[in-house]
Amino acid sequence: MGKSVVVKIDIGKYKYVDVPLDDAIRLLEKIISVRGETRDLMESLRYLKNFDEFYSYMKKKFKDFITPPKEPKDLVMGKVVVDKVKLYVEDNDKRVIIVFDRRVDVSFIKEMLESIGYEDVEIQKELF
Repeated sequence: MGKSVVVKIDIGKYKYVDVPLDDAIRLLEKIISVRGETRDLMESLRYLKNFDEFYSYMKKKFKDFITPPKEPKDLVMGKVVVDKVKLYVEDNDKRVIIVFDRRVDVSFIKEMLESIGYEDVEIQKELF
């Protein structure tokens, strides 16, 4: 059976996925190839490619999430994709939670996940 992932939608309509580091890098690279470069995507990709440095920074500063800088022009035009990212380690596996901007369509996220090898993409709405 293929890989599976859950795209969760919170009460504020933010969508997020929890994936291994390698898949997170591939996901952002795929989104960049489709949508083009924006500052939030490039900075998020930099965080992931330098996982150890940013993970230790987050622990040192007691932060759960890192919010990449966004260009005001991209915000106004609706081009922002990544709202924030969480880097964490679970059972010696490096993992990433990517929180997408609320204007990113869930079908686009599903399509991008399927294009990097996820066969079972489940959409869940959270009520709290």
